Amino acid sequence: FGLCNGGSTGCPGGYRVELFNDALTDHKKITFVGDPTLANGPATVDGVAFPPNNVGHSGWTIAQVDGLLPGALKWSMQPTPDIVLLHIGTNDFDGIGTMPASSAPMRLGTLIDDIIAGAPNVLLVVAQIVPYPANESAITTYNAAIPALVQQRAAQGKHVIMVDMNTGFQVSTMLGTDNIHPNLKGYVFMGDTWYAAIKSVLP
Repeated sequence: FGLCNGGSTGCPGGYRVELFNDALTDHKKITFVGDPTLANGPATVDGVAFPPNNVGHSGWTIAQVDGLLPGALKWSMQPTPDIVLLHIGTNDFDGIGTMPASSAPMRLGTLIDDIIAGAPNVLLVVAQIVPYPANESAITTYNAAIPALVQQRAAQGKHVIMVDMNTGFQVSTMLGTDNIHPNLKGYVFMGDTWYAAIKSVLP
């Protein structure tokens, strides 16, 4: 990882740095689990060792991530997490994926179900994703479908909630030079938004 420019090299630790900082400031306990080969981030945050593990796959589509499940929850999320933060979909709209963008909400629903099946006791937090100027209309349509997907499963007693990562995200100041990845300010926004959604369940 290089300088925090919002490009493919990104900011080491991404939004997890601000999320960790928020928990420390609030005297809450939080750690991150996942695949050690994907670990990244600073050595410390506010003088406290930063837990670098995660299961973030850069450039992957919804279907690619879903292809790991449920097995990935067994080998890459050890110990099994109490909370899963899911921000996914941008790569389904930028030409990486071969499946139609119009069916992305359906693929997200399948991924949600597979995560729940693999780890039924986790709290799954599903994000309406940050803006992607190159395909704004598709992102708007995708984000509009997410509340119903989440509510349907919550009504069935599943441990799933939604967080709006789109409203308040300012493209002009929060996206990096590639116009895809957040810059430092964008990751701070994301970390703060995640924290507001989960702080009540942190010890």
